[in-house]
Amino acid sequence: DVVNWEQQPLHSQLINSQKAWKTLWDSADISIAGDLMTQKLLRLHTFHLLSSASPFSNQQHQLDVSVTARGLHGEAYRGHIFWDEIFILPFYIMHFPETARQLLLYRYHRLPAARLAARAEGFQGAMFPWQSGHDGSEQTQTLHLNPLSGQWDADHSCRQRHVSLAIAYNVWLYWLNTHDHQFMEQYGLELLNDITLFWLDQCQWDEGDQRFHINGVMGPDEFHEKYADSLEGGLKDNAYTNLMVVWLFNQIEMFINNDRFSKKLQQLNSQSSVFNKIQEVKNRIAINIDAHEIIEQFSGYFQLKDLDWESYRKKYGNIYRMDRILRKENKSADDYKVAKQADTLMLFNNLDKQTVHSLITSLGYSVSKHFAEKNLHYYLERTSHGSTLSRIVHAYLAEQIQLHDLSWQLYQDALYSDYNDIQGGTTAEGIHTGVMAATLNTTIMAYAGVDIRQDMLTITPSLPQQWQKLSFKLLHRSTLYQINLSHKEISILSDKPSTILINHQTHKLTANTLLVLKLNGDTQND
Repeated sequence: DVVNWEQQPLHSQLINSQKAWKTLWDSADISIAGDLMTQKLLRLHTFHLLSSASPFSNQQHQLDVSVTARGLHGEAYRGHIFWDEIFILPFYIMHFPETARQLLLYRYHRLPAARLAARAEGFQGAMFPWQSGHDGSEQTQTLHLNPLSGQWDADHSCRQRHVSLAIAYNVWLYWLNTHDHQFMEQYGLELLNDITLFWLDQCQWDEGDQRFHINGVMGPDEFHEKYADSLEGGLKDNAYTNLMVVWLFNQIEMFINNDRFSKKLQQLNSQSSVFNKIQEVKNRIAINIDAHEIIEQFSGYFQLKDLDWESYRKKYGNIYRMDRILRKENKSADDYKVAKQADTLMLFNNLDKQTVHSLITSLGYSVSKHFAEKNLHYYLERTSHGSTLSRIVHAYLAEQIQLHDLSWQLYQDALYSDYNDIQGGTTAEGIHTGVMAATLNTTIMAYAGVDIRQDMLTITPSLPQQWQKLSFKLLHRSTLYQINLSHKEISILSDKPSTILINHQTHKLTANTLLVLKLNGDTQND
């Protein structure tokens, strides 16, 4: 119930506040045995997520807000909304889906502004801003001060059009985990449709190679804003963007073929030519893969110069912001194979390895089963981790390909990033909400092995040796699960009958009956 705090005595306010916090912690807490500091830091991160978008305030008052890149804890980025939602929404989807729904409505309410922005550039559909102001307008700066050189440089980061792909991904992930058909029919399909229309306009046919290309965009990397010989911002065929566009087209096609949603999509697009265009484009978008199965970050990346990383480490120590260091030396990151954070590898944060593999092969390219590992090593060696989010994305992929020690090292770096202020002062400007959420998600999705991106809840445990036990709750399609995991067994309690996949084996759960599965394969029900 809504509590009128102002009319209550202070003692009653305290009691009600304690009860409210207990309700939140009962839903979202991750409990770890055997690693006290990881436990403390995960709870610190959980607290900041619960404060940044309180399930009570947002749900009861229907606040028209989202979660900023620094939460409510600092002035950095002036309270603008970025793509960080792609890291933040899974936390709310798993624990507080009604809050996730409200956060998605923030984007829906700004759909008219995104349509105006697209129209101003000559495109159909919706072009969401990289930095959203309260009215949904683009607030990204056009100049950037380099504190190392004292110079103002052109800033092209508004060309990170992939923000709309993050919005589409969150709509899909929310629907997959809730089957909130009403949301999809009233809001979600319209968002997906307009984002699809925008990206269809970005795909330009080339008679020479018989491929569609996407020009003038930036990837998540952020260090590469343009080609060195160009005054215009943006790059050609950013692999993350292009493959996520293919993924988007596949998803919109799935909704088109769904009897429940097809009528709504036909109303939104009275012309069948849109659906025909999706079919024409989705299997012919260009990427480049070399002989070593490395996916080229963008067209021309392989021709860039290699960086002498060791000499820069010796000279500067902290080389997180290599873009600023290079500009101080009258050089440019646009000329080098250097990344601020995961770019191509972000594909494996959003999608499982098999899905990424399927996207690539659907375009007519071929890669082996080891392609993910090859790309991880290649790009990890060329990344400065100028964003705290960088390490956790790499940690998640490393765990997926069984590089447990590497995953643990990167996970711990990300976990301590705000606590130790590893970027040298940025935490004072506000905590990093995205990396805090990502550490929580990675704990559940990488180490407990819970995959919420499948039709069935899937669990493939990979508990770190440093932990004795991991326990948490999550909601999936209105079923509440309590999951307890040790090195010897996994136990699961659900409040409704359900069917889940554990270590590739199907298990039927009876409501309020504990399933105990020995990790050697033995099963018992209590």
